[in-house]
Amino acid sequence: MSTISDVAKLAGVSTMTVSRVINNSGYIGQATRERVERAIAQLDYVPNALARGLRFKQTKTIALIITDITNPFFTTVARGVEDAANEQGFSVIFCNTDESESEESEYLNMLLQKQVDGILLVPARSSSESISLLQSRSVPTVLLDRRVPGVRADSVLGDSEDGAYQLMRYLLDQGHRRIAVLNGPRAVSTAADRVVGYRRAMAEFGVPVDESLIFYDSFSQAGGDRMARQALEVTPRPTALFAGNNFIAVGAFGALRAAGVRVPEEMSLVAFDDLAVPLAMDPFLTVVAQPAYEMGRRATELLLDRLAEEAPDEPREIVFPVSLVVRRSSTPPPHLEL
Repeated sequence: MSTISDVAKLAGVSTMTVSRVINNSGYIGQATRERVERAIAQLDYVPNALARGLRFKQTKTIALIITDITNPFFTTVARGVEDAANEQGFSVIFCNTDESESEESEYLNMLLQKQVDGILLVPARSSSESISLLQSRSVPTVLLDRRVPGVRADSVLGDSEDGAYQLMRYLLDQGHRRIAVLNGPRAVSTAADRVVGYRRAMAEFGVPVDESLIFYDSFSQAGGDRMARQALEVTPRPTALFAGNNFIAVGAFGALRAAGVRVPEEMSLVAFDDLAVPLAMDPFLTVVAQPAYEMGRRATELLLDRLAEEAPDEPREIVFPVSLVVRRSSTPPPHLEL
């Protein structure tokens, strides 16, 4: 049985153009229209009437499921999602899981009952159950910020491995060798990717990795506080802390201050993701920043492409580059003079 992709290939056009010819929507030049119609006739292509019928019965609603709505990174992602959706006449339902798989499951069941047209999902963990459920119900889904191994779905994320690598190289160039990683849960792809970047930079500098300096907890201020306190108990003490996200950094900063450890004079502190101005601390954090707004917009565009049947059959993965922002929270170790 021929597909819309087969028609597009034979006619030498995009699947979007074929869809417009079939649905008689948008401007299509006469020569192009005739070429597509000949390809349809040659392949004996029959459009999926059921799918087209469902397409025009859309609720014009999509959902964004994120793990922490209070995190400035995700609120900025949400703004990008909302702007892109509104431009196309779609409303957005926002759901917050607090990194909980059970809450994620409850939200998914609720959204399926509401018959939302599609879902943007930041998975609480790197497991495939949620995606499998959505795909079994033919609900278009785009993964945001995190990968799920073995899942065929569109995804949009920042380059976590390279961002961690950039931060680590910066600290290593400053002379740090005892660098602790304060990370999120092991079962989350961003946490795993950031450790990979950490290990890659350490290997390039010929610095052995001390496994006692790699900590896993939650992507939260409480998690950052706990891990920083644990790092301070390691002997010899690290000279720098790499926080896996901005909230971990806030918690770590509080723990260091409570312990009387000055940043950066006695301990450098760097982080993945920037902080909103109201949460900014002095000294300002050295960070790797992700283009959160653009990630939200692009993920929404991928989802709306799927809803319009204008996306390729193969899933698309878009990885946004990240940028190192050097501020005042990191200096050479106290014992080292450069």
